[in-house]
This record gives sequence, C-alpha cells and structure tokens, in this order.
Amino acid sequence: MRRIRRPHRPRLWFEILLIAVSYWTYSLIRNAVPEQRAEALRNADWVWNLEHRLGVAVEQSVNHTVNAVNWLIIGMNYYYATLHFVITLGVLVWLYRWHPGRYAAARLVLFATTGVALVGYYLFPLAPPRLMNGGRFVDTVMIHHTWGSMASGDLKHMSNQYAAMPSMHIGWSLWCGLTVCALASVPWVRLLGLLYPVTTLVVIVATANHFWLDAVGGGLCLLFGFTVAGLWYGGLPHSLPRLVPAPAGSGSGQFPSA
Repeated sequence: MRRIRRPHRPRLWFEILLIAVSYWTYSLIRNAVPEQRAEALRNADWVWNLEHRLGVAVEQSVNHTVNAVNWLIIGMNYYYATLHFVITLGVLVWLYRWHPGRYAAARLVLFATTGVALVGYYLFPLAPPRLMNGGRFVDTVMIHHTWGSMASGDLKHMSNQYAAMPSMHIGWSLWCGLTVCALASVPWVRLLGLLYPVTTLVVIVATANHFWLDAVGGGLCLLFGFTVAGLWYGGLPHSLPRLVPAPAGSGSGQFPSA
C-alpha cells in the first residue's frame, strides 16, 4: 500500500498541545450538537425494540442485576468516569516513549475514530437507556450519588445527554486494547489489553449509559480510524517500524526511543 506520509519523530510539546486542543474541540462540537430530546427518545425506543426483535435486549437485566450489588455498581460508576481518560492517555504516553515510529499512526487512528463519531451524534441523536421513558432502567449515578457520568446530576448541563451513539468509551477502549495487544511484549499485559474493552462493555451496559449497539457503533468508528491511518501511512500502526528512521546524513540510523 502506498503511503501518503512517512512516520516522523513526535515532539512532546506539540503532542500535548495537539491532544489538548483536539479534545477541547471534540467536546465543544459534541456538546454543540442540538439536544434533540424528542428524536433521541424515539431513537432509543427504536433501538430497544430492534434489540428485542433480535433477541439480544439484555441491557435491562444486566443493569438491575449489577445495581443490586452496591460495591460493584459504585466501582463501575467510577470506572466509567475515570478510566476512559486515564487509560487512553496512558497508552498514548507509552506509545510516545517506547514506539515513536508507530505513535503518529496510532494517534491518527484515535483522532479519526473520535472525529467520525461526531457525525453519528449529529445524524442519530440517541438517549441512553437510563433516560428512556417509563423508568425501565436505573440511573446508577443518581441512585448511588457518585459522579460516574458527565450527563448525570449537577454535571448534566455540561454535556450533551443525547449523544450515546456511537460509544466512544468502546471506541477508545478498543483502540487501547488492540494497541496494547499488538505491541506489548509481555503476555499478561496483552491479555489485560484484550480484557479492557470487554470490561468497558459490561460497565457501559450495567450503568445504563449505553445500549450494546452503541458499542457496535464505536467499533465501526474505530474501523474507519484504522482505514484512514492505513491509507495515510501505508500500513496499520503495528506494521510500522518501532523507531523512526533518522534523516539522511544525520550519522545515525534511528532516532532514540524517547
């Protein structure tokens, strides 16, 4: 596959600025999408009915079952609130430090995944299960008074409550998990990488923040991100050299891994 751009050595100051500005822009656009409550609730009913017709509507059972275990659901609330950011930033730092030749391509996958999600928020406003009419689901953050969601409690006015499809908790956790599984050298670390998106799927369903079909949407966004990076760099991140080749005449074959 012919590449459009060669991997380059990441610059720390630029990466910090880029990530900060990109996340700020993403949040601004996501929250600027009109909160079309009536349409979002209709779409939620449609998704829920579709899952029933397919025989895969398990969210309510999982939500009520896990909610009955106080320590477990509280832990999941905090998991939902924190690890989404902590693990993603941790993987970015790990890539920057130990895989500089793959960093830019992997970062592009993440950015393209996140960017295309904005299209989903605009075209298909969707209420999360906890906001559906009829009280079928438990809003675990409200019930247990934890801060597990930017769309619950006092934080609900800071975030678009009807941007559940696709789930970027799944898009980002899949990116983290696949990246770690592909590049880590320690077997148990690769296993943890694979378990992370699986655990995240259980959490987003148990806390009633997403339908599991939102997770499918997040996975499709990630597929788009890998496609963009593959076309741009001529291969997927794991297939690129770990280190960045030095410019001709520099006297060194590779840049150091920092």
